[in-house]
Amino acid sequence: IGASTPHLYPCILDWADDFAVVADRLGVEECGLIGLSGGGPYVLACCAALPERIAAAAVLGGVPPTQGPDAPQGGILGRTALFAPLLTRLRTPSALGFASLAWAIRPFVSQGYDLYARISPEGDQRLFAQPEMRAMFIDDLLNGSKPGMRAPVFDLILFWRPWGFSLRDLRVPIRFWHGDADNVVPLAHAEYMASLVPGATIIVRPGESHLGSLGAAPEVLDALFEMWRHPLAGGDDAG
Repeated sequence: IGASTPHLYPCILDWADDFAVVADRLGVEECGLIGLSGGGPYVLACCAALPERIAAAAVLGGVPPTQGPDAPQGGILGRTALFAPLLTRLRTPSALGFASLAWAIRPFVSQGYDLYARISPEGDQRLFAQPEMRAMFIDDLLNGSKPGMRAPVFDLILFWRPWGFSLRDLRVPIRFWHGDADNVVPLAHAEYMASLVPGATIIVRPGESHLGSLGAAPEVLDALFEMWRHPLAGGDDAG
């Protein structure tokens, strides 16, 4: 998010219009996209809105829809969707509260990271033990909250709304990666999403939780380029 102006879109699909503007300004006619966790819906929105420009896409631990026929049952987001109207009305004070909390825990970020790593599944522990991963997460936690916390609150509101498109209508080569120990988005939800996207496949990461797929970066990039060069590769059996 960086220093971008926070903006609550009507639905996630509308974000693709801004992506197209940025791509135009950069002179990017075609590209591949990767989305982690809450980035997954935005990647899929670009696939829906700009299929002629998105050559291939990867979704790592992606958040599923919570509304409509594409929404799987249960899960944290699905069970808490009832709070969407309340959070929408209270989005400004909620963002201020989250920002205050983020600043209050800044002195304990390093200890918090270590604690989270210790209670994570074995696959994630290997990832969090890497010095570069630790540095990235701590930098995000310390500096990501400086502009305030409105954007994450807006993300949550959008996840609870209809996305503005159906996964069944996507025609871009897409592959999903998901940990079988994910305690935020159940593996069954990722498998359900992948089953709805025509030609999509899913790679299951054993012993990894919600952020474990970050450790699959080389594999994900290789697959993305392979799907880009050979579009039918997105539909190969993943095993």
